[in-house]
Amino acid sequence: MAFEPPIEKCKGSIREVIIGADKKVGGETTFPFHLWEGDMPNPPMVAMEVYDEPQPEWPEAVRAVYEDVMNDPVAWAKKCQDEFSADAICLQLRSTDPNGSDASPESAAETVKKVIEGVDIPVIVYGCGTPDKDAETLKKVAEMLPDENVPLGPVEESNHRLIGAAAMGYKKPVVGFTSMDVNLAKQLNVLLTQLGVPEDKIIIDPTTGALGYGLEYCYSIMERDRLAALLQNDGKMQMPILNNMAPETWKAKESRVSEEVEPTYGNVETRGILWEAITATTLLLAGTDILVMRHPDAVKLVRTAIEGLQEQTKEKVAS
Repeated sequence: MAFEPPIEKCKGSIREVIIGADKKVGGETTFPFHLWEGDMPNPPMVAMEVYDEPQPEWPEAVRAVYEDVMNDPVAWAKKCQDEFSADAICLQLRSTDPNGSDASPESAAETVKKVIEGVDIPVIVYGCGTPDKDAETLKKVAEMLPDENVPLGPVEESNHRLIGAAAMGYKKPVVGFTSMDVNLAKQLNVLLTQLGVPEDKIIIDPTTGALGYGLEYCYSIMERDRLAALLQNDGKMQMPILNNMAPETWKAKESRVSEEVEPTYGNVETRGILWEAITATTLLLAGTDILVMRHPDAVKLVRTAIEGLQEQTKEKVAS
């Protein structure tokens, strides 16, 4: 007898959010790569990191890749676009950190403008993670780039009014950041929509743990996000997901410690690349729409995984 696999159609779907000129993320009507049950019109996007100041503390495996462009974020972004075929750039405004260089919002916005003008792919702008400073910085970015469809993040509950108002005024998407909790993510989405931010201008950043450092819990939270969105048809959870995973992956001990210190760990460069690629592939299966990645070799592995998952599921549908 022929086996007929059960088909489970979802009640809900993930909204499409446009970033840049016309790049769409989201739009799924099924769980990740379940193409026999629904559609994934937009494959997961790989956004590669660019920082607005050098990162000397990075492991040698990634520092060597970018050492020729670390002092120039525009050149860095072009390298990611031209050499590594990034789908988008995630520009991390680390220089604005009050505990670091404490660069002004104006200088950060100028950097964002230069990077956007220097590449042809979408740019996602991320602040330093300090809510008050991010509110000032991202508001200035919105003001200085009124015609650019640039997602702004991270938006937290403590600064959602200031950043949300600027995003609404200049029609920009926002990336809402909460700490690994479905209810907190929904609450922030509710607050943003009550403020007036359109639902199709919101992306969820659920917080990402790297392999061995919270990935399992992150995976379960993302699963619950997708269950609420797709099976329960919860409109306040039907937003695309972004995983800002590269900083977490490359600060893990396993991607940094040398062979001399841990001889059983194997080659440190290969280990770091695989640590990032395995983390990213796991997030693909959990339902991510945007992966923020760092090492080009890890990006290649993840692209192969995306293509393979798509082809296998298409074959399943055809058969």
